[in-house]
Amino acid sequence: MSNIRAYNGDKIDEGLKEAAAKHGETNDQIRILFAPNNIDDTNFKQVCDIYSRINPANYETAVIVEVHEEVLAKKLPMASNRVFETPLGTVRVNDYMRNEFCDEDDDFFIHDGAFNEDMSLFQQLMMLQCVFGDDIEAVSVQIADENHYIIKELAHVLEEVLASRNTLLIFCCDLAGDRMKEFERVKKMLNDKSHSKLLNYLNSGESHITGKAAFVTGIMVAHRWDLRLNFVNENTGQSLITAYADREQVLY
Repeated sequence: MSNIRAYNGDKIDEGLKEAAAKHGETNDQIRILFAPNNIDDTNFKQVCDIYSRINPANYETAVIVEVHEEVLAKKLPMASNRVFETPLGTVRVNDYMRNEFCDEDDDFFIHDGAFNEDMSLFQQLMMLQCVFGDDIEAVSVQIADENHYIIKELAHVLEEVLASRNTLLIFCCDLAGDRMKEFERVKKMLNDKSHSKLLNYLNSGESHITGKAAFVTGIMVAHRWDLRLNFVNENTGQSLITAYADREQVLY
């Protein structure tokens, strides 16, 4: 099955155009995307749906958050790269914002201990490159410890530092399409804004979400920013938690 890294820019552009034709205008109120860790033939249309909704004029930086499977001493490592390379070219790193995260909390480190070429980062960047061209910078944050304290600290820093910035937050996470009962259970916790229950559930071993810490971090930030969560999961072969989070537009 083809991973997005085998796609060319024309195929991604075509997918974005097809998705945009279905839902219409871009959404100026989107602040967060929840995207699958692995973008391939099964979920490409779904991923195009959420990425095609964003208006590139509204963002200067994308912060991509994903989970590293091993626990490391550096809990929230960020790659030291000046640029990230994908099959479509290079994306600049926002060094100022990366250092700002380090200044804000002791658990952030510019450190390459979790960095590797199989990261979801590079797949999300290919989508961003087709949406933004060269007009976007990126910061990669990896969660190398799913302790409740680390998740809450990460959510707090993202909320505080990025609240007034022109930044798109992307959280990498999946829940298989045949896990509808779990999806409904998670949705109830989301509707109740029960962060503690959600954290406990995700750490209980019962959940089948991949990238659990990234998912719950994104949920916390979305709730603190008072965003609406819009799931995009029409096909059972797609991830049930692919979504975008936006502010409700106030009409005067």
